[in-house]
Amino acid sequence: MADEQDKAPNESDDFVVRRLANEASIPEEQARELIGFLGAHSWASLLREARILGKKR
Repeated sequence: MADEQDKAPNESDDFVVRRLANEASIPEEQARELIGFLGAHSWASLLREARILGKKR
């Protein structure tokens, strides 16, 4: 079984990254890292953590 980082990005991944970056006011690269750590399965958790990161900027 391949790690998520080994998968090629697809359009839905890019959409989630852009949406998270926009809603939390963080850079897309930071959104990608956060998704890499937490996975893309829980939007609420991603958004909560991203907003915390956005406040630290």
